[in-house]
Amino acid sequence: MGYPTKVQLIKRAKSEQWYVNFPAAVAQAIEFQQGEVVEWIIDDHQRLVLQRSDQSVSDLKKKLPKKT
Repeated sequence: MGYPTKVQLIKRAKSEQWYVNFPAAVAQAIEFQQGEVVEWIIDDHQRLVLQRSDQSVSDLKKKLPKKT
């Protein structure tokens, strides 16, 4: 299931900023933490990959219930 999202642009006199917001359902499903740092990787002209740091993944795994 996809979540359509608009790319936003804010132009200022000397700069511009681009924004892509995550729907709350996506952020919650991924279990983002406030202030978490992620990295964008350009895969090709159709795909951006959002990658978490190894530390973020490690911290998340500590919180998840263990599989039995």
